[in-house]
Amino acid sequence: MKTAVIYWSGTGNTEAMANAVAEGAGVSATQVSAFNGDVSEFDALALGCPAMGAEELEDTEFEPFFTSIEGKISGKKIALFGSYDWGDGEWMRLWADRVKAAGAEIVDGEGLIVNNTPDDDALAKCRDLGKKLA
Repeated sequence: MKTAVIYWSGTGNTEAMANAVAEGAGVSATQVSAFNGDVSEFDALALGCPAMGAEELEDTEFEPFFTSIEGKISGKKIALFGSYDWGDGEWMRLWADRVKAAGAEIVDGEGLIVNNTPDDDALAKCRDLGKKLA
């Protein structure tokens, strides 16, 4: 199964999560700004973005990227992950709803969220998520 781990991180928290997810999946993580592939070529995608602003996806790079692939993810396995510092995880629930509406299958529920810096337990959950995805 061809898998990609694509993320955006501002503080390094979601990057740490992405690297652990990628380790579990047996692939390398790619920053969204460096991803130049076609998601249609992948069977599974792990997508990572922290909560920004009023609990929303980062809007200069990640949101435009996700909007551009939304019509191409039907039938794919998708794992969602990200960190947050406030709120209750609404950004992840809304993102998961978008993924489901696009016809994709979300791996392991609604997405993996971590408050601030991921600890060893959170990184282990990220690696498990990558294994489930791959």
